[in-house]
Amino acid sequence: MDEDLQPHPARVPFRTVLASIVGLWLCYFLLVTLRSELLDLGFEQEMLWRRALASLAGVVIMIGLWLVLRLFDARPLWAKIAAALLLSLPVALMLAEANQMAFKPIEERVYKRMGAQEGLVVRRDASGDLLVDATLPGMSDDKGQPRSVTVDRYSAWESIVEIAFGRYFMSLAWCALYLALLIGEKARAAERREGAFRRAAKAAELRSLRYQVNPHFLFNTFNSLSALVLTGKTAAAERMIQTMSTFYRRSLADDPTSDVPLREEFALQKLYLDIETVRFPDRLKAEYDLPDMLAGALVPGMILQPLVENSVKHAVAPASRKVTITLSAREEFGRLVVTVSDDGAGAVRESARPRDGFGIGLGNVHDRLAARFGDEASIVSGPTAGGYSTQIRLPLLGEARHAA
Repeated sequence: MDEDLQPHPARVPFRTVLASIVGLWLCYFLLVTLRSELLDLGFEQEMLWRRALASLAGVVIMIGLWLVLRLFDARPLWAKIAAALLLSLPVALMLAEANQMAFKPIEERVYKRMGAQEGLVVRRDASGDLLVDATLPGMSDDKGQPRSVTVDRYSAWESIVEIAFGRYFMSLAWCALYLALLIGEKARAAERREGAFRRAAKAAELRSLRYQVNPHFLFNTFNSLSALVLTGKTAAAERMIQTMSTFYRRSLADDPTSDVPLREEFALQKLYLDIETVRFPDRLKAEYDLPDMLAGALVPGMILQPLVENSVKHAVAPASRKVTITLSAREEFGRLVVTVSDDGAGAVRESARPRDGFGIGLGNVHDRLAARFGDEASIVSGPTAGGYSTQIRLPLLGEARHAA
């Protein structure tokens, strides 16, 4: 079975995940740096590399979050959302702790600088908390010195909790982005599987139509061979068998769903007509007109076989004179036109429509062209002033496109 048809679970590529995480923390780094410049917190160089260190830690922690969250990729949406909500809690605490570790050595100096700008004093007590003292007008101690009172306190735990709240929503925002990427990957995977199924169905249709041609030709050639044997033409029968062997070796070697260069298709039909020439040595003449610039154009394999057989059956076989069958190709307005014609009786023949049994004729050619090219190919058949002609028009593919 084709690998594209196997039901693989959709995954967001690691490169995409890494880009989303790095992009998130890069935005954070730039915005916080801008904020620091606007607030004039000072210590720009030291703050910059410490902020970069905290951002790098954030990238590593969120990669860990992804490694756990991806375990829920195949679960229902509600399970993914619940996992994101719960997993973001410890991730937020780790992000806050990493931020605290990166800025703790400089935290007191930053607060002291900010306090000095406001006329406040920042100090650290025995427990490690930061205290903000303010001198109140009209208040003094026993020695007559201005008295200061503590107006604010920053404990390490409170600081971590405050930062963790912001990181929690930051983590949830990335989880939402990841779920959106995952849904997109699932949609693309579904499109790929649908396309693979369509291609498989088309290949099966082309293969079935191509295989219809083989027994049809075999039936006709065995009839011809039987006629030669019954009339005692053993030498001609032997030549026919040898040519048939070459014909089938070439025709069966190709993939029934693939296209072949027009030169090979013409060569294959020449083998067939050589077989029939053994049967009708005085009534069949074949001519070929294939410009070099179109020899590499691609066509479905054995697409001309039913048309050539029709000419042999309905023009050569009932004739009492020599009939010329012509295979020609030309380019017309950027499209390939292949013609199979004969100068036999010009009356409308029964082969112009599909018949029961092996009489697939034009119906097979029409169905194969429709399966391969859709509305881009067509076939027209009918009597002419000098006999009968069938034209196939299809896209100009292969080497001939460049040559043309």
